[in-house]
Amino acid sequence: MPKSRTSSFTRRGFIAAGGALGLVAALAACGGTDSAKGDGGKDNGAAASGPWTFKDDLGKEVSTKSKPKNIVAFTGTAAALYDYGIPVKGVFGPTKTADGKPDVQAGSMDVSKVEILGNVYDEFNVEKYAALQPELLVTNTWDGTYWYVPEASKDKILKLAPAAAISVGGDATLDKALERTADLAKSLGADMNAKTTVDAKARFEAAAAKVREATKANPGVKVLVGSGSADLFYVSTPDTSADLKYFKQLGVEFVTPEKLDEGGFFESLSWENAGKYKADVVLLDNRTGTLQPEELKAKATWAELPAVKAGQITPRVTEPIYSYAKCAQILEDLAKSIQNAKKVG
Repeated sequence: MPKSRTSSFTRRGFIAAGGALGLVAALAACGGTDSAKGDGGKDNGAAASGPWTFKDDLGKEVSTKSKPKNIVAFTGTAAALYDYGIPVKGVFGPTKTADGKPDVQAGSMDVSKVEILGNVYDEFNVEKYAALQPELLVTNTWDGTYWYVPEASKDKILKLAPAAAISVGGDATLDKALERTADLAKSLGADMNAKTTVDAKARFEAAAAKVREATKANPGVKVLVGSGSADLFYVSTPDTSADLKYFKQLGVEFVTPEKLDEGGFFESLSWENAGKYKADVVLLDNRTGTLQPEELKAKATWAELPAVKAGQITPRVTEPIYSYAKCAQILEDLAKSIQNAKKVG
């Protein structure tokens, strides 16, 4: 099993299985550039018969002779476009689990109807990609690089089609990443006035209000954001990831680790020291490459955490699907966990 899906991670491997937790540290050697803010205020689309342009979050003016039809995307980004009615031909990134079921990052997509170019970190079949005759590649960016596009084959991949990236790191917050993904979907032909889309955005806004209300109704609830591997327990800072920064804006009180690893995303704790921080609620990384509650029962220090004893564990969608429909559910679950939490930390 490739290192990005093993239970014992190298730093680089953990990033692939742990998303925002430590991304900058592991990808520093890849020579990423500083990300730039895209222009979200314009409709960068074009008539179907004319040229298509979109200014992405790397500051690049991405253009094609006509609106792209053959789109290939990182799995989570493809799932967001799917929610807006924009299909893709191929995907790269966690798409299927070992038993053939859709990965959590595939969202509502029918994964049997897309070409899977790579299912793990650093895997991307360039020949299959070329055969799809791609007109546009879409992914996210954390640090100015193209997420899940392998460094070794990046140049070959980027020569085959224009690429657009939506920022989910740096200065981005969840609401901004949602807005920019919607901008991209609109430019590609999504009907932003469709009832499902309008309803999803309204649901998201209502869910954000529920989180605010929950934090005011139950003040002082401390939330720890964690991710487990065989050897280490990672505690994330709320100050670097788009989702956590937004939750903080809504009033959520987080445990902030004291000694962050290189890159500034998390603190690595041995399991012997997993109880260093006390919290009332644990937001636990839900991705398939990380240990889940049933597996964590074998870790004695995990079982002794006050929040675990109280059963106050909520899955964290560490790499959200940036559509309003998917993120509304995340906020609704967060509001419930805070509203119902007892102070045990």
